[in-house]
Amino acid sequence: MAIISNAVTIADAGAFSASLGSMVLIKTLTASTSANLTFVHGSSSVVLDSTYPIYKFEFINIHPATDNTDFMFNVSIDNGSNYNIAKTTTTFQAYHNEAGNDQALNYDTSDDLAQGTGFQQLLKNLGTDNDQTSSGFMSLFNPSSTVFVKHFIANGNSYNHNDYTNQNFTAGYANTTSAVNAIQFKMSSGNIDAGQIKLYGIKDS
Repeated sequence: MAIISNAVTIADAGAFSASLGSMVLIKTLTASTSANLTFVHGSSSVVLDSTYPIYKFEFINIHPATDNTDFMFNVSIDNGSNYNIAKTTTTFQAYHNEAGNDQALNYDTSDDLAQGTGFQQLLKNLGTDNDQTSSGFMSLFNPSSTVFVKHFIANGNSYNHNDYTNQNFTAGYANTTSAVNAIQFKMSSGNIDAGQIKLYGIKDS
């Protein structure tokens, strides 16, 4: 018996065959007391164009130099000359402390942007203790489009300065029909002490 989807046979007589797309590593940036980590199309082997419909950024063990700071991002349409694109976003978080006596699902409107041109928070209240880091990912959809706005979805977890685990959920869109060709990550205060960001391109098939 065969399984057929959109006139394509994906399983026949027990054999399964389906293309789920492939993720290609484009660039890894490593922080070392860095003011920011920036990906610019065409610079240092970075690809951020129509080659891929989806780009994924993975944040690995991001450690701030300043206590109680936020990890943020912004995008550019002029190859990084300006990071000031208007964005509409929404974000919420689930948190739980080590003592086990404070936990909640929290939404704070002050963390959102409503056509704001500033940097959007992705990870909140990061801590500087030696064992405190944050990790997560962000997907950016079709940044090279000159027809549609640029949607993104992010999810990450931080070990914050007050010994809480914070899971942050963020999504929204950059309100531009120009191609986005650069993206910058930084802290709301101070440097990125350590950590990596990996940029992947995701193919259709």
